[in-house]
Amino acid sequence: MVTLVMATTTDPTLYGPATTLSAMENWNPGVSFHQVNGDVRLLEHDKGIVEEDHLDNRWEEATCEVVDEIIFLSKHTAVTNRPALTNHPIGFPHLKEGHAPPQGGKPGWAAIPNPRMTPWLILLKKLAQSHNLVPEFEVLLTSILARNS
Repeated sequence: MVTLVMATTTDPTLYGPATTLSAMENWNPGVSFHQVNGDVRLLEHDKGIVEEDHLDNRWEEATCEVVDEIIFLSKHTAVTNRPALTNHPIGFPHLKEGHAPPQGGKPGWAAIPNPRMTPWLILLKKLAQSHNLVPEFEVLLTSILARNS
């Protein structure tokens, strides 16, 4: 089973972290559409991340690898309009059928949060503090629901 990290090349703020990942030691180029590092695969393409329904199934068909989890590198505007580093599950469970989420997706649906989100948030806070990004940046476990309700 693999972890799939999805990044778009259309937005430099999203492509930067993907470039950093692929430049890491022991990161070996894979086939043309992904890079491999242990059980982590990096998929880079020129579509937006909200256009990625059934990415796990499509990946398995293309590679014969079962996807355990998908991490989307993304950016959002914080409700407070302050710079923020966030970690959040995806979905719009509060919207009813027929209502269109403003950024795409499916109304009335949300992914099950990954249990690793808490340790990732703790690590994100430590990294932000060690790089003197706090207090300028908020470091948050967020919900994308607040702005779209």
